[in-house]
Amino acid sequence: MPQFPSGFLWGAATAPHQVEGNNVNSDWWALEQRMPGMQRSGDAIDSYHRYAEDMRLLAEAGLNAYRFGIEWARVEPVPGEFSRAELAHYRRMIDTALGLGLTPVVTLHHFTNPRWFAETGGWLGDQAVERFQTYVRQAAGILDGVEWVCTINEPNMLALMIGMARDAQTGRSTKDWMSPTVEGAARPVLPDPDPKIGARLAEAHDAAREVLKRHTGAAVGWTVACQALTPTPGNEDKLREVRYVREDLYLEAARGDDFIGVQSYSSQAVDENGVVPHPQSPDNTQTGNAYRPDALGIAVRHAWETTGGTPILVTENGIATADDSRRIAYTSEALGHLSAAMGDGIDVRGYLHWSALDNFEWGHWEPTFGLIAVDRTTFARHPKPSLAWLGEVARRGGSDAETAIDSHP
Repeated sequence: MPQFPSGFLWGAATAPHQVEGNNVNSDWWALEQRMPGMQRSGDAIDSYHRYAEDMRLLAEAGLNAYRFGIEWARVEPVPGEFSRAELAHYRRMIDTALGLGLTPVVTLHHFTNPRWFAETGGWLGDQAVERFQTYVRQAAGILDGVEWVCTINEPNMLALMIGMARDAQTGRSTKDWMSPTVEGAARPVLPDPDPKIGARLAEAHDAAREVLKRHTGAAVGWTVACQALTPTPGNEDKLREVRYVREDLYLEAARGDDFIGVQSYSSQAVDENGVVPHPQSPDNTQTGNAYRPDALGIAVRHAWETTGGTPILVTENGIATADDSRRIAYTSEALGHLSAAMGDGIDVRGYLHWSALDNFEWGHWEPTFGLIAVDRTTFARHPKPSLAWLGEVARRGGSDAETAIDSHP
């Protein structure tokens, strides 16, 4: 693996609701209390209080970046009333990261909404964009020194979730919860997101970017779930059709942004009927995805082409597995494909592994993506060999990954 450029970001990522705990003013917290078959986040892994320890573990391992989020439901628990204490909390997180030598990559919306926002129409409400923009203006006030800001995480997956919630309200959904991040035999293929919802989210992104460019010096973009879809023979037209509603609408909205966040885990084929389910295999991950470390290279190349050359930050890439040696093998191969894409001239600024810690996987606790295990009774952190391995890769500038594997069996 060749040397990555100087200044390349090497890090890991989390989302507020998945790690903080007791996000009681959010729509997800409310959903967890009433949805059959859905596990609850509860205390999560208490990163709200333990973020400094989490960041220190990443920095001591050799990483130089940490992606984390600001939770809108905490900052604006009721409409129009902003918590100075919560804004100060997130500013302390930024300062802690900077003090440890970690570049903070801050996400302003990672799937969850304030409960009041959801109950007044959510993203489909008449005032949705204006309300989001008002929140972003408050958040911008604490972003001094932050170089990277993601407005909305995976708007294509968010659009899917909004559609699922809408179906639940009209009685068209299944009675038991099925996480949008967990696939398998019960639901082989995730449905397509509604393009009308996608257009609304793109409008919100534009509005947020306008505020951030006016009030901060940060590079601004959003992150997209890049699914590395490929055509079966003769189905190139079907691929373009499917990929537009699932991905390209959102990549095209990033044209002209400072960066596009690419989030990749696996790959699927498209035949004449649409997306082909992940094949049943003992190699599949805990979320039902095929083991496809090559997906990252496919995703990065497609994002680069579709955005017209917008710089790329890999904001999520990882594998749900209980076997940490498999995590190292997957990540090593994924980085090889990323390096090859960069060798072909694609501008990639960093690699942020998903996730920093094992956490709440949107209705499920079983899938483990983390570089750090957590005892959910004591909240004790237990770094896995993969954390030391990735830190060593970062120290070496991405070179000699195989040597790093040998150093951390």
